[in-house]
Amino acid sequence: MGVYRDIKLLPDFKNSVITIGTFDGVHLGHQKILHTVKEYAEKYKGESIVITFDPHPRELLFPEKPLQTITPLEKKINLIRSYGIDHVVVVPFTASFAALSAVDYIRSFLVEKFHPKAIVIGYDHHFGQDREGNIQLLKKEQENHGYELVEISEQLVDESKVSSTQIRRAIQAGDMQACYAMTGRYYQLSGKVVEGKQLGRTIGFPTANILPLYIRQLIPGTGVYAVKVLISEKEYGGMLSIGYNPTVTDDTSLKIEVHIFDFNEDIYSEIVEVVFIQKTREEEKFENIELLQEQLKKDEIQIRAMLNQS
Repeated sequence: MGVYRDIKLLPDFKNSVITIGTFDGVHLGHQKILHTVKEYAEKYKGESIVITFDPHPRELLFPEKPLQTITPLEKKINLIRSYGIDHVVVVPFTASFAALSAVDYIRSFLVEKFHPKAIVIGYDHHFGQDREGNIQLLKKEQENHGYELVEISEQLVDESKVSSTQIRRAIQAGDMQACYAMTGRYYQLSGKVVEGKQLGRTIGFPTANILPLYIRQLIPGTGVYAVKVLISEKEYGGMLSIGYNPTVTDDTSLKIEVHIFDFNEDIYSEIVEVVFIQKTREEEKFENIELLQEQLKKDEIQIRAMLNQS
């Protein structure tokens, strides 16, 4: 099993079965593709390979529209491999690679580098310069190169198309249940605990201020969330706020703060993992600190009960 980041240094794969895509979010549709790749690798007694890209192609092709990713690269690789995939090839997505014609993409990249016995692909996959390549072209080239083409049909969840775009919208709206339904897991955010203004301590709810590790990862929409926090492989419940703390400060910078239940240790500079279970309410501005404290007490009761059921 391996991870390869230089396509000039690939080994000679045995009876490879490949799939190609960004796999951002590794959602249910992606998982169907991964399971199928594994099945066909077993059929051909070969190796299963996922080809993905870094950076995300949209960052190069549409720089005026910054993309926030669902799954940072290293986490995406680990998720893909958790489904039993033998190899992950991370292709540097450069201007020269993007300029490959669709036919050259098939012949000089897929066939020459991987010699695939089978190619497993989503029904709407496009590739090559100006995204001119599609599954019809792969079918046309099939006889010339002897690979089996396996098409994955559209995957549906509650009559909605499963896509990275739909997941991003759910996360931005704070709809963690929809995100879970489309991926099979709760959304996670890794961050470093940094010093804040320590205002939470003054009102009885000390918080850890989280600085996200991956600047391109999507941050959920503002509001209060029921979360689980992983610290040194131990799991704690917590209530997390994403917002601007309008009751206690005029600072307009976005803040991510989590009050960890039954926890009182110094974790400054430590890396923690936040697992978003459910959004419980929108951010509010209260008339005074006392009303804020009352609401936080209600939040804690509600979120503790919620976490006990999750």
